[in-house]
Amino acid sequence: MKSRDTLVRLKRFHVEEKRRRVLQIETMIGEFARMAGDLDREIAVEEQRAGIVDMTHFAYPTYARAARARRDNLLRSADELKGQLDEARFHLEEAAADLAKEQSLEVREKISDRLSDLAGPDLSLGGLRAVQA
Repeated sequence: MKSRDTLVRLKRFHVEEKRRRVLQIETMIGEFARMAGDLDREIAVEEQRAGIVDMTHFAYPTYARAARARRDNLLRSADELKGQLDEARFHLEEAAADLAKEQSLEVREKISDRLSDLAGPDLSLGGLRAVQA
């Protein structure tokens, strides 16, 4: 029974680890989106200051061009993280299902042990046959 307890604790640890990973990825996606929004505002301010919004124009602000590239990289990274998030959520669901299975087995084992303790030696299968005979 102690090995079952250890296994359940290990499964709980895995579930918490997967949950932390999901939360970490969600946080990163949110941070990237916030940073991209900040860059969008900075780009708009720089374009308004220069009076040029056409990226192909020779006098387009260098800072705005660099900020656009950075924003695009952040958005691309956020999209990649969304794929990782889906995978992490899948692994979390698997780990949670494994934990539920082990907890169920642990409960069954404890109930079985308690019933056999309550039954005692007189009510064992052999004892019942002797009473019936």
